[in-house]
Amino acid sequence: MAKSYEAKDLIVLEGLDAVRMRPGMYIGSTGSRGLHHLLWEIVDNSIDELANGHGTQIDVVLYQDGSASVRDDGRGIPTSIHSQYKVSGVELVFTKLHAGGKFSTDNYTHSGGLHGVGASVANALSKWLVVEVAKGGQVVQMQFHSPEVDKKIKSGLKKTELVQIAESEFNPNMKNFKKGTFVRFLPDERVFKTATFSTDTIGERLKTLAFLNKGIKITLQDLRAEEIKEPEVFHFEGGLSDFCEYLNIGKIPLFKDPIYIETKSDLCELVLAMQWTDSFTESIFSYVNSIPTTEGGTHETGLKTVITKSFNDLARKYNYLKDKDENFVGDDFREGLTAVLLVRMNNTQFEGQTKTKLGNPEIKPEVESLVGAAFEEFFATKPGQAVFDTIIKKSKNAREAREAAMKSKELARQKRSISADSLVGKLSSCTGKDATENELFIVEGDSAGGSAKQGRDRRFQAILPLRGKPLNAEKKRISQVLANEEIRSIITALGAGIGEDFDLERLKYHKVIILADADQDGAHIRAILLTFLFRYMKILITEGHVYIGMPPLYKVSKKDQIVYAYNEEELKEVTEQIGKGYNIQRYKGLGEMNPEQLWETTMNPEARKLVQVSIDDAAESEKIITTLMGDDIEVRKAYIFENANFNKTDTFDTFQK
Repeated sequence: MAKSYEAKDLIVLEGLDAVRMRPGMYIGSTGSRGLHHLLWEIVDNSIDELANGHGTQIDVVLYQDGSASVRDDGRGIPTSIHSQYKVSGVELVFTKLHAGGKFSTDNYTHSGGLHGVGASVANALSKWLVVEVAKGGQVVQMQFHSPEVDKKIKSGLKKTELVQIAESEFNPNMKNFKKGTFVRFLPDERVFKTATFSTDTIGERLKTLAFLNKGIKITLQDLRAEEIKEPEVFHFEGGLSDFCEYLNIGKIPLFKDPIYIETKSDLCELVLAMQWTDSFTESIFSYVNSIPTTEGGTHETGLKTVITKSFNDLARKYNYLKDKDENFVGDDFREGLTAVLLVRMNNTQFEGQTKTKLGNPEIKPEVESLVGAAFEEFFATKPGQAVFDTIIKKSKNAREAREAAMKSKELARQKRSISADSLVGKLSSCTGKDATENELFIVEGDSAGGSAKQGRDRRFQAILPLRGKPLNAEKKRISQVLANEEIRSIITALGAGIGEDFDLERLKYHKVIILADADQDGAHIRAILLTFLFRYMKILITEGHVYIGMPPLYKVSKKDQIVYAYNEEELKEVTEQIGKGYNIQRYKGLGEMNPEQLWETTMNPEARKLVQVSIDDAAESEKIITTLMGDDIEVRKAYIFENANFNKTDTFDTFQK
């Protein structure tokens, strides 16, 4: 008998309970990325205060108990009673979705907090949260908590009323707290897979925010370390110019100082820094109100359009192009370009709560107009003409390389029909036709590839062995990249094209898993493959399709008992649990595993460990790739010496930030 479905069966989630039940809708995930998103929401609120001229400093602190705090010297959240809801502004902001001062231009001309859910979502997903506001020589405090009541988690409940305080157990530096807002919260481990903040992840984000907001000071202190150090300070008077130069460390700039544009209109404020280097790829990073738009949008499209149009006009004006000459294409001008674009505006239209792509159609022509006028003014100067001469020389070389490839029809043929190339003898495809269920393992070496082919589940797992190291795409033009046999095999297997022709709808495998040895050579191969994907199939990473397979380092056996350990820490735990009389086998590579072992440790979806590769901070990812894959050996050595650990399952955290 079918179960009845009546009005009584409908559930209405009150207050913040919807956030607790479906956290992914508000913060993207319940993994490390979502955890840090809570902190970004609070930090972004403080940034909005400072970016609108209300304050100069933000302090972020990580505590031993797992909590984090953000303090700014802005105006402070309103503490007065709201006329409609009859509660204080503090209570309203932290308990009501879509409540805040950013839905009008009266208090914020621009803001990163678009939906008004940041503070309340942080409250909803925390075990406790405390907010303190300093105004007029007084400090008031309000506490919230999320206890379990009747086996249901009620979120964001008010623990105390808004009360005046003279001292605070939550804010160790209250004596220096004269004005602004202090928020401290403890993420709820019942919600998150991991509730541990990463100092590196937070530091990189705060550094970017300091670059984007010229002159403000941001500090970060980690009180969890064995040795407590002075707070790390991020402060850049040069703003985006300093940012551009930072991103180009490890590259050779073609002229000294970045082109810097700061202008505004009734619609928006715009800041832009640009510098060309000796590299062959373009690196454009765009932001709206300090929010990274990793998928670009109308502002970034406007920038690319105006570069192509203005530079072609200037090339004809200064006789670099004759009447009979064809225009340069945009790729010619953007080869080797590093650019950082920041647009500040009101009424932003982002795609999704995580705000990765700007959708405002009116911004494209506005960027073209503002930047075009600035180009005309700058390149009319003597220094500007010298810079343009350098850019044109670089663009001519790019055009010649492009035309040479096109004349031979090789590049065009490869980009259009590379998917038709034969993979006989290389790819072992799966039988399943549902791309969303299928997985492609890119495996280091024929030996490991053979084991993977025998051990896999043929219904949904395909294997592509690599014979030798692929080409380092960081140092080559696309024509050279496409000439590499291993790279061509990957493009063919995925079936979605490359570069601007890449089409996610044609992707044959929705999980692309890089499987290499847990040693230095394996790490190098992973870095090469990730560099290629980052440069020519970035959407594959941003949409969450790329993973790192984590093979075990040790096999511990005792009689009929077999346990695998993936790092030194796990090995210690396993040997303590299994007791005396065990044997340890140290795997030197994937090729030492037979098909059954490779399946049960690394390929079986029920038991394997995968690290999903993502780009939360595209600019920092760019910096890391340049460091690891560029020509500056000393910079690379210093980075590897400080960061490399080939035996950890989070080796690729640098790509997850």
